[in-house]
Amino acid sequence: MTKYLDVATIRQDFPLLTAPFHGKRLVYLDSAVSGQVPLPAIERMHHYEAYEHTNVHRGVSTLSQEATDSYEGAREKVRALLNAPSSKQVIWTRGTTESINLVAQAWGRQNVKEGDEILLSAMEHHANIVPWQLLAQEKGAKIKVIPMNDRGELILEDLDGLLTERTKIVGVTQVSNVLGTINPVKEIIAKAHAKGIPVLVDGAQGVPHMPVDVQDLDCDFYVFSGHKLSGPTGIGVLYGRKELLEAMPPWHGGGSMILSVTWEKTVFMGIPAKLEAGTPAITQAIGLGAAIDYLKGLSFDRIAAHEHALLQYATDRLKAIEGLRIIGEAANKASVISFVLEGIHPHDIGSILDHEGIVVRAGHHCAQPVMQHFQVPATTRASLAYYNDEADVDALVVGIQKVKDIFG
Repeated sequence: MTKYLDVATIRQDFPLLTAPFHGKRLVYLDSAVSGQVPLPAIERMHHYEAYEHTNVHRGVSTLSQEATDSYEGAREKVRALLNAPSSKQVIWTRGTTESINLVAQAWGRQNVKEGDEILLSAMEHHANIVPWQLLAQEKGAKIKVIPMNDRGELILEDLDGLLTERTKIVGVTQVSNVLGTINPVKEIIAKAHAKGIPVLVDGAQGVPHMPVDVQDLDCDFYVFSGHKLSGPTGIGVLYGRKELLEAMPPWHGGGSMILSVTWEKTVFMGIPAKLEAGTPAITQAIGLGAAIDYLKGLSFDRIAAHEHALLQYATDRLKAIEGLRIIGEAANKASVISFVLEGIHPHDIGSILDHEGIVVRAGHHCAQPVMQHFQVPATTRASLAYYNDEADVDALVVGIQKVKDIFG
């Protein structure tokens, strides 16, 4: 047991983690795809639905005002989490994917022209590739890529040459969802800003594993999904620099984002309302706020220390398994381990482990360019969170040995 968190006590806050799974103790090692939601967040969402449910920003009733206060209170919790200058710079979306699409469409259509370049890293999730490809195809722009080495680290020596007068934006993941690599985004941002180029940081895998300060990073956009942060699905965040958000036109149109509408003209509200048309995900926003409260109670610093210690333990144990190769061995990693097992397809590994009560992810993890770089069709990924412990890692090792025994 690591010295940073009392995992046995923490697990009591997660009904799924204490329930039998295939008749065994559940070992949940798939938090990179979706973190488990603690009871305080579940109960807060239920309370809203049961006793507070109504729309926000639309009524003078006490109920509507209280719902609005809870909803906007969650926005303030996100602001504090990211140390954003103002809650107006926190835009609610459905998740990381929608946040990036919003920037690509609302900011990109205004600023990217034919012959321009969009610079991404070689380890991006599809969510930070496809929206930019769609924009590039529409505008006649070009996608360029910061390469990486076989340890799963970006080759920053090439960055200066890739940042040119044609580069309109840089998109980079803070933490690779496949490799666990923690990228030096602050250094990348500084180099881009030296040439007047804005940077979008995909923080989907960053914000669950480390404290994030967008002012210290000096990023122009930062995005993440609530369900990666032990919140519900269907809610996400776009943080943006104030002047950039204010200059962006609305992406969706409808109610809640207008000052006035006539047949001749619509006058829009300022941020954040201008970028949040329609009835929002009220329950999910409130639930994310409660999840943030829960994690702050545990301490993000202690969570990071616990996960780092667990990562070291898991890495050492997995490396000792004959025929197992870890994909991505960067010097600076979050608690994500992808691996391949000689002669055995990751889907087979994942299926056998599932019957042993061990939940991992098997596939290309929505990062096919990463698979192509390492010349593998897929990997098995174990992602560790604050509610995991050494016993979970030990169970994974035993499970992998059973996979090997089955395949001879």
